[in-house]
Amino acid sequence: MRYGLYSDIHGNLEALNAVFETLEKEGVDKYICGGDVVGYGANPKECLEMVMERGTMIVAGNHDYAIAGKLNIDFFNPYAQEAVRWTRKRLSRENKDFLANLDLIQRMDDTLTLVHGSLNFPEMFDYIQTSYEARLSLEILETPVCFFGHSHVPVAFFEGETVTFSMDEEIPVDKNRKVLVNVGSVGQPRDGNPFACCAVYDDAVGKVWIHRIEYDIDTAVNKIIHAGLPEVLGERLRYGK
Repeated sequence: MRYGLYSDIHGNLEALNAVFETLEKEGVDKYICGGDVVGYGANPKECLEMVMERGTMIVAGNHDYAIAGKLNIDFFNPYAQEAVRWTRKRLSRENKDFLANLDLIQRMDDTLTLVHGSLNFPEMFDYIQTSYEARLSLEILETPVCFFGHSHVPVAFFEGETVTFSMDEEIPVDKNRKVLVNVGSVGQPRDGNPFACCAVYDDAVGKVWIHRIEYDIDTAVNKIIHAGLPEVLGERLRYGK
């Protein structure tokens, strides 16, 4: 089966449209989302409804829970706090209930696992950015691969005596060596590349391919500014930071 994987949309409709167009061309059979559909961007409702329409397997991100009222935003930065409050006013009760009822971890049989942050403390929304942090999740992973997001940086961590990592665009999945794969961010990349990010996993072939996709950044930026959201949330899209 071919899976279309994406995460951290953050209300960026232009980026999401580009990602879905790419995944459709790739002939994916199932859509999988690593959370944070909303927050930061100007089209949270539209993005959420597009995700829901596709029968997507999805887990909660910290922004999803924050906007649903399930996570304290005192530790969010001021721009993120403002975006949370703005987004809450734009979503329906049904939208917020959907976000509030999302699980923190999903598992698809013996094929794959999905989480937004880490497997060891999913409710804390910890980042996996180092080999040590990756090991904590790899030790409890029960499937060959776990997909995650949160840091907005595509990277893979491989099980071994020493945990290794790769930022290659093609990632092998071996049933004898577990791997964590961060599928990057659709709507707010932070690896210095402003293009939207997503991935395709073919479990029959045993490979994950990372895709970077150009989209209409100017429109996404202008929407954020015209909506009255902090201007920095738009301008950072131009630099992938």
